[in-house]
Amino acid sequence: MLMFEEDVKPTAMPTGRLPISEFGRAPETNGEHDGLSVHAESTVQADSEKVSTGRIRVEDKRIINCKADVNQLVPFKYKWAWEKYLSACANHWMPQEVNMTADIALWKSDKLSDDERLLVKRNLGFFTTADSLAANNIVLGTYRHISNPECRQYLLRQAFEEAIHTHAYQYIVESLGLDEGEIFNMYHEVPSIRAKDEFLLPFIDTLTNPTFKTGTAEADRQLLRSLIVFACIMEGLFFYVGFVQILALGRQNKMTGAAEQYQYILRDESMHLNFGVDVINQIKMENPHLWTAEFCAEVRGLIKKGVELEYAYAEDTMPRGVLGLNATMFKEYLRFIANRRCQQIGVDELYAGALNPFPWMAEMIDLKKEKNFFETRVTEYQTGGALSWD
Repeated sequence: MLMFEEDVKPTAMPTGRLPISEFGRAPETNGEHDGLSVHAESTVQADSEKVSTGRIRVEDKRIINCKADVNQLVPFKYKWAWEKYLSACANHWMPQEVNMTADIALWKSDKLSDDERLLVKRNLGFFTTADSLAANNIVLGTYRHISNPECRQYLLRQAFEEAIHTHAYQYIVESLGLDEGEIFNMYHEVPSIRAKDEFLLPFIDTLTNPTFKTGTAEADRQLLRSLIVFACIMEGLFFYVGFVQILALGRQNKMTGAAEQYQYILRDESMHLNFGVDVINQIKMENPHLWTAEFCAEVRGLIKKGVELEYAYAEDTMPRGVLGLNATMFKEYLRFIANRRCQQIGVDELYAGALNPFPWMAEMIDLKKEKNFFETRVTEYQTGGALSWD
C-alpha cells in the first residue's frame, strides 16, 4: 500500500429535505422533480410559474447534476468531504514561516554539484506553473460542475492551497536568487516539462469551456475523465519525481528549507489526491452507466501515458545518477504508483509486480514526527484551537 495515502470511504448521513435549483432559484415543478424525492413541499403562484419552497433531503444531494440548493451546506451527505476540509484548515501553513538561510548559504557555496543544481532548477521549472494550472482547473472548471456544497467547500480550500504552493515555489526561487525568467519559462522551453503541461491542457479546456455542461452520458464521462486526469495523473503521478528528488536532498542535509516546504506540499497534495479519488468513486456509484469497459481501457491508457511522460521528466532532470538515485529507479517507482492509482479507482493495474524502490518516502509524509521547535516549526503544525501540545 502506498505510504501516505488515507483511504476514506464516502459516508452518508440520513436527514434533510428537498431540491431547489443549483444556484438557489427554485425550478419549475409541473408535478415532476427529476426523480428526486419531495418532502413537505409547498408552492406559490408567481408570474404563472409554480415554484418550490420545500426543504432539502439528504437523499436529494448528488456530486453532479443535482438540483438541490448548493447554498445549503447541511444536512451533510458526504461527510468525508467536510472532514477533509476541516483537516486541511487545521494543517494551514505559509511558505515564509520556513527559514531559508541554510539553503541560501549552500546555493552560494561550491558544495552542490552541477547535477544537483540542475535537479533543483528543473524541479522549480515544473512546479512553479503546475499548481497554477491546478488552481485554474478548480476555480474555472471543476467547481462549476460539482453540485454538492460540502465538496465545493473542500474545493475552495484546495484552490487556496494551490495558491500557497505556487507562493512556496516563488519564495524558493526568490530566496536563492535564481533567474526568474529562466525558471518560470521552463514550461515553454524544456521539452519534458512542456510535454506534461500539453498533456493536461485539453482536460482543462474541457471543464473551463463556458459552453460545457454536464447532464448527458457523453458530457458526464468527459467530466469524469478530466477529474481522473487531475487527481490520479497530475496530482497523483506528475508530482512524485520532484517530491522524491527534493526530499532526497533534504535527507542529505541539503536544501533543507526547500525540502521542508515540499514536505508540507506533499501532505496537502496527498489529501487532494484522496479527495479526488473519493469524488471519482462517488460519481461512479451514482452513475454506473458511465463506467464502461471502453472507458476503463481509456483510463488505463491515460495513466500509462502519464507514466511515460513523468519518466521522460525524470531522465531530463537527472541525466546522470545523483543523490543515490537514477532514472531507472524512477521507472519502477512510477509503475508502482500507477498500479496504486488504478486500484484506487477500480481499474486493472498496469504493471504486475511493480515494487516501491523508495520506502523512505513513507517517513517523509509521517507528519507526527517531532522536531526541535526552536530549530524549525513543528511538521504537524496546526493553527489556533486545533493546535495540540500533548
